[in-house]
Amino acid sequence: MQHTPSPFSYNRRCSREVIVGDPARGGVVIGGDHPVVKQSMITCDTMDTAASVQQTLDLVAVGSEIVRVTAPTVKDAANLQNIVRELRNLGCYVPIVADIHFKPEAAMEAVKWVEKIRINPGNYADSKKFAVKDYTDDQYATELSRIEQRFAPLVLECKRLGRAMRIGTNHGSLSDRIMNRFGDSPLGMVESALEFARIARKHDFHNFVFSMKSSNPKVMIECYRLLVARLNDLGSGWEYPVHLGVTEAGEGEDGRIKSAIGIGSLLCDGVGETIRVSLTEDSPREISVCNELLTQIPTLIHRDQDVQGVFLSYDPFNYTRRVSTEIHLTEDVLCGGEQTIRVVVTRSTWDKVIPRIRPKDDVRPEAVYEDLNVQEIDPETAFTVSCRTQLVTVKDDTRLPAIAAFRLLAAQLNRQGLTNPILLKDTLNLSDPPFEPQVALIRAAVVLGTLLADGIGDAILVRGEPGAGQSLRLAFNILQAAGCRSFKTDYVACPSCGRTLFDLQSVTARIKERTQHLKGVKIAIMGCIVNGPGEMADADFGYVGGAPNKINLYVGKKPVRFNIPESEAVEQLVTLIRDHGKWVDPALCA
Repeated sequence: MQHTPSPFSYNRRCSREVIVGDPARGGVVIGGDHPVVKQSMITCDTMDTAASVQQTLDLVAVGSEIVRVTAPTVKDAANLQNIVRELRNLGCYVPIVADIHFKPEAAMEAVKWVEKIRINPGNYADSKKFAVKDYTDDQYATELSRIEQRFAPLVLECKRLGRAMRIGTNHGSLSDRIMNRFGDSPLGMVESALEFARIARKHDFHNFVFSMKSSNPKVMIECYRLLVARLNDLGSGWEYPVHLGVTEAGEGEDGRIKSAIGIGSLLCDGVGETIRVSLTEDSPREISVCNELLTQIPTLIHRDQDVQGVFLSYDPFNYTRRVSTEIHLTEDVLCGGEQTIRVVVTRSTWDKVIPRIRPKDDVRPEAVYEDLNVQEIDPETAFTVSCRTQLVTVKDDTRLPAIAAFRLLAAQLNRQGLTNPILLKDTLNLSDPPFEPQVALIRAAVVLGTLLADGIGDAILVRGEPGAGQSLRLAFNILQAAGCRSFKTDYVACPSCGRTLFDLQSVTARIKERTQHLKGVKIAIMGCIVNGPGEMADADFGYVGGAPNKINLYVGKKPVRFNIPESEAVEQLVTLIRDHGKWVDPALCA
């Protein structure tokens, strides 16, 4: 299977065109030779027509080319008529997407008024109860027949009205049927989407895109790679566009890094025709991150003659860390093998940050680049390594950009049977002028995050960020976002939408204020139940909107406390963490 012609040279995937709205009047074409389409979602109540119109206009003003609106009920779906009419009266023809989850009847209403329908296969025609059941082939076929009966009417209506569709699988909401046959896995996500795609194709409907969203960038990358590889194997006619996004990425630097790792890695491989950056912030801020990603990606990829005859050092569809030899990075710090991935800094950064490091600080440099015994290699030339304990890296100013160069270095080492540990760099060109912080963040996250998601790297060095303290913090944040190292509380926080049952931004801030000192604890903050239990499967604790002003608390994916008044919920979350032995008083962390 292949998701890209080459991991060393950029080749944009050739996809079908999907038409959303009237391109002559503000509509867009996704796929083909068209630029990557940026989109976002409004966050207000769908029944509030004025607010929905204003938020849509605000998104269009900053460059959103598609705007999504939630439609949780038939009543909400019906009000899309008023929202769309007001927008068109104001001369705004941006395509509107109705976000549908549990109610097919809401989709059948919404399709009358909007240019595109997003459905989630995991909960469009299925209920999720985490039930364990062995399906016979006949039972499975019966379930698929039932799903077709629920889904086909929407397909036929989309075809009749000229609408587009997104078949949007979420890691957090796979059906029990899929979970029992394929597991909570990338394969399950892909099969869930393909089941619905086959129904659409059976009715000769092709105006749809896929998405494979997860809050874990590694899982998200594996899912999209597997999806594209499966589409390639299915052959001509299956070249449907894909929409990229890391769901529930969170806010601030963490949300941007997670999104840059997941979306950026795939864009660098030529995968992705439309994107959304999901942040727990005001929606217009998502578009600026989209813009930065799309601006930086061309500078991080290789378009020249391809590298030939080299086999990958990693499996693109199943994460495994590259096997490496354990060495002493310094006298006191081990690197490689089973050791955590280390953080290296330049001498100038070390001199600036060390005086400010406190004894209990987890964010601290572990080695100085200029002091290391590191062999710098041009992976396109023949090389030898003196011994297996030699730390290696890519030489600066090589022909290849960093992602391709480090992939090639790992492949060449593997070809020679060498397990030398590798030091990753975010940039190989020190002649570049200092980057602005937001640019440095995107570039470092894409480069280092892509390679870490490939399983490559035993230590990392951030040089593109000129600020000493910020470059150190950025390195640790990339490792945490990539799931390689935990030095602080990890948050899975969804962006707000009309389904949200509390103010996500203020609640997230309150939860962080009380819990951000808990190293190694993962907390999910979910505005509603749509993806809650599933996305919280690998979280320690969950804070989920259950009803207006009422919160349900979870341990893993199991609800344990219900209908807690919002005013008490944060403290009850702290109590729950304490009861499960995960609490540490802040004073002990200082």
